[in-house]
Amino acid sequence: MTDRGIVVVGAGIVGASLAYHLSGGGRPVTLIDAGLPASGATRASFAWIGRPAVSDLPSAPLRYLALEEYRRLEKELPELSIRWTGSITWDGFDGTGPRIDDVGALEPHLLDPPAAAVHHPEDAAFDPVVTTELLVAAARDRGVRVLTGVPATALDHRAGTVSGVRTTAGLLPAETVVLAAGTGTVALCSGIGVPLPVAPSPAVLVRLSAAPGLVRTIVATSSLEARQLDDGTVLMPVAYNGETDQAALLATAQRVRSRFAASFAGADDTKVLSAEIGWRPMPADEEPIIGRPAGTHGLYVAVMHSAITLAAAAGRLAGTEILTGAQAPELAGCRPDRFH
Repeated sequence: MTDRGIVVVGAGIVGASLAYHLSGGGRPVTLIDAGLPASGATRASFAWIGRPAVSDLPSAPLRYLALEEYRRLEKELPELSIRWTGSITWDGFDGTGPRIDDVGALEPHLLDPPAAAVHHPEDAAFDPVVTTELLVAAARDRGVRVLTGVPATALDHRAGTVSGVRTTAGLLPAETVVLAAGTGTVALCSGIGVPLPVAPSPAVLVRLSAAPGLVRTIVATSSLEARQLDDGTVLMPVAYNGETDQAALLATAQRVRSRFAASFAGADDTKVLSAEIGWRPMPADEEPIIGRPAGTHGLYVAVMHSAITLAAAAGRLAGTEILTGAQAPELAGCRPDRFH
C-alpha cells in the first residue's frame, strides 16, 4: 500500500516549521498554501521572541522552550538571521523581570528615556517572511513537496476519519492532515463538524524607513513598540482601530511615524514604507491549540497566537508527535479537547 503521507495546510511560520521538522522523518510530506509562504498573518508580525519570566499558563512548558529552540534552529540553519538584541519595557507594558537604571546606555537615541525599565537581554527578533521562506526552502531541500497558490477548500472526511484535503487543484490524499492555516483552520474544521473556538484578532504593522542604528533593542511601552532591521527599516505594531481602507491605514501609519520621530533623535526624516493588517488567529482562551481533535482520526491542528515565538518549539514537538504517535508532555496544556 502506498504511503499517502502528510499534508500540511498553511505555509505561515507554524506550517513552515512543521514541514521542516516533519521532513526527513521517513514520510512523504506536502506543504500547501493559498498564496506564497508567509503571505498571511506571519507577514504582519512584529516577530519578537521571548520567554515568560514566571507563568502559570497551561502553555508555560512550551513557552519556556522558545528561545532554546531558536538557538537550535540557528545551528541547523546557518542562514537564519536572528537579532539577539534584548528588549526594554516600561510605562506599564511589562512589570516583570530584571530592572536597569541606565536605559540611555542601551538606547542612546531615545529622547526621553525613563529612570528605569525592565530589561530582558535574552529576547530577540527576526524577519518573519525571510525566516519562513528559509524554513520552506530547507524543507523542500529535504524532500517536502511545496504547492503555492493552492487553496484548501475542504477536508476529505468519512466516519470520523480525515483522509485528505480537497483543493482548487484537486484532492490530495493523506494519512494525516495538519492544519496550520491560522484563521482558515476554523472553516476547514467546522466543515467536518469539529468546532474550533478561534477568532481573528487584527493588528496593524507599520514599516518605516529611517537611518540605521536609531533603535538598538526591542523597545516597548504602552504607547510605542519599535525595533529596527539592519537596513534601517523600523517595525512598529499598533492596535487595530477599525481601519477599512488604505487611506485609513495610511493615516494610522502617519500617526505612528510622528510618534516615532518624537521619541528618537535623528528620526525627523523617517518615512512610511507600508502599513498592513495581520488577522491573527486567537483561541478563545488565548492559549495554543495543538493536537488531534477528539473523535477524529487523521487530523492534527496547530493554531496559536504568539505563533512567531512558539513556532520553533511547536514545530519540533508537534512534528515528533505526528511521526511517532508519542505525546509531548510540553503540549499537554494545549490540547483541543479542553474546549469540550
